[in-house]
Amino acid sequence: MAVLKGGFEIEGNVGGLSFYKRRGSDKIIVRSKGGASKQTIKNSPKFEKLRLQQNEWKGCTRFASCVKNTFGGLQRVADYNLTSSLNALAKAVQKADAENEVGTRNIRLSSCRQALSGFNFNRNYSFNSVLKVSTGVEIEREHLRAVVHIPRINTSFDLLNIRRLPYFRISISLGSVSDMVYREDLKQYVPANEKLNGIFRTFTGEWIPAVNIREGQMVEVGLNESLRDDLTEEVTLIVSAAVEFGEVGFDGKPQEVKYAGSGKVLICG
Repeated sequence: MAVLKGGFEIEGNVGGLSFYKRRGSDKIIVRSKGGASKQTIKNSPKFEKLRLQQNEWKGCTRFASCVKNTFGGLQRVADYNLTSSLNALAKAVQKADAENEVGTRNIRLSSCRQALSGFNFNRNYSFNSVLKVSTGVEIEREHLRAVVHIPRINTSFDLLNIRRLPYFRISISLGSVSDMVYREDLKQYVPANEKLNGIFRTFTGEWIPAVNIREGQMVEVGLNESLRDDLTEEVTLIVSAAVEFGEVGFDGKPQEVKYAGSGKVLICG
């Protein structure tokens, strides 16, 4: 991979090269095409290690997708590609599996939940720099419930409204994700607990004038109570939060402005 510098503004394919941009960057990335054929990679003994790595990577990408789903749509405030970071996090968790061989290592977030806690959806302005008050969070695992305490907010001091938009709101999501384990009989990675994998429930706050004092609030979010008996240790509960900014829409009501907010994973448990 190379980075193109200079005055060229080209995207697409030219000869054996691909030119493209990544979200969050104005640089043009250049990749060359070619390499071994799919059939060679699939069957040649030379690529046995690569096949093992590819198999594990499939588990990582599936796990990352499930984690992203637990954010309940709050990832819409992100200012970069969360998927690549979540894939990398999944790979780091997978490498911690010292019991299984490469190609079959499991992804057990339940053994290192702190690895995801504090995961920010933004790089330019982190959640804590936008919402400057400290939120308190309690997870009640046995009840599949989370309680978030949002303290009093004086927007003049506690809110960083970079684009000076007239409204803001705070939303909370509670989701659950299962460890991803390798099934030898299926030759693929599957959730250890299918019922509680990648599900969520979101509380969407009301729009509030951005020049205001917002009194403290307690937000309670819970998953379906019928799933309580299905909870196992392989499941991690994820509490996420986002502060969004909005403007008046065509209908005269506030509506969100894309990429004007910030979010993060508050806690995992």
